[in-house]
Amino acid sequence: MKIGLSYSRCVRDIVDGVVNIDDVLIIIARTDFDPHDDAQWSGIWLGYHGRSPFSNPEWANYPPEDEDRFRSVSIELWETGKLHQPRKFGAHPARRPEIWLEAVLPNSELENNPAAKIAWNKFQTIAGLLSVELDDKYQ
Repeated sequence: MKIGLSYSRCVRDIVDGVVNIDDVLIIIARTDFDPHDDAQWSGIWLGYHGRSPFSNPEWANYPPEDEDRFRSVSIELWETGKLHQPRKFGAHPARRPEIWLEAVLPNSELENNPAAKIAWNKFQTIAGLLSVELDDKYQ
């Protein structure tokens, strides 16, 4: 499972097929928008597509006809609860150099930390209910 730390770069990786959206646990974004809202989406697309001085043009190399792909991924992340936007709650996280973190606990850590083992087992149960594929070696 992956934890994303950049909305624009994570969505780009999903669109490009570098990361499977089913492997995403959550993306912690620095945004505050609803991808269903046309006006808000327009601002996001213009910003990340390089037509706004207020954003990093992470999607600048994509043709305009790819906009629907980016929006579809964004909507799926939103609807599945995988897009967390701390700005909606008054936080202003800094841009991080990392894009993805792996959400994996090695067995040695689980055996040494009973609370982590309980949490991991609960996570695996929830992931199974959501049809998330788990890596066998971490069960």
